[in-house]
Amino acid sequence: MILALIIVCALSLGFLFWASYDVGSQVYVKTLCRVKTGEKVVYLTFDDGPAGEQTEKAVSILKEHGAKAAFFLIGSKIPGNEALLKRLAEEGFTLGIHTMEHSWRGPFETPARMAAELKACSDLIEAAAGSRPRFYRPPFGVTSPRIAKALRLLGETRPRAIGWTVRTFDTRRPDVEHVLRRLRRGLRPGAIILMHEKMPGSENYVEVVLRYLETQGYRCASLAEI
Repeated sequence: MILALIIVCALSLGFLFWASYDVGSQVYVKTLCRVKTGEKVVYLTFDDGPAGEQTEKAVSILKEHGAKAAFFLIGSKIPGNEALLKRLAEEGFTLGIHTMEHSWRGPFETPARMAAELKACSDLIEAAAGSRPRFYRPPFGVTSPRIAKALRLLGETRPRAIGWTVRTFDTRRPDVEHVLRRLRRGLRPGAIILMHEKMPGSENYVEVVLRYLETQGYRCASLAEI
């Protein structure tokens, strides 16, 4: 009996951990992790910006390839980058919410505080770019009942939660071959690809990824199209 109880508790804890830390679990927050389509189209997304010059470099390469992308922004990094955000929006790039601080404490805040942080980030993006962001990416891909309630508190302004199909881990292993292996493994029509543009030299990964996608016949579309 005790052994059975231990097993049930372990399985329950395992489920709760998976439900929170797998952005595609769909248990607490419905996240879009892949767009249903038969077309060879993917959606590039960049987290943790704006990163000033590094964002500029990534955008320059994207434009050279005629590729669109979404940038999920940390609110505390927006001051001083308003002109960059305005230009990104004018050039057809999608801007999304990535909370104000991207802190490990975020998932443990009260729903009211989370909602206030999401709204503050959204307000900064709207003030700079001229339109309210429609999308939100949970930091670390973590979801929970608290985050679900925070989103409900936003009412009609609630942004759509975006996950990913391919996580390149370009910040953990900044190596082009590693990034490409991750991409090849998860590439499929409608895939949402997670990258970061904040590290020095990250534009090299952007170039390599775009070239590979082109050789496979894929087009990088905008999340705003869905």
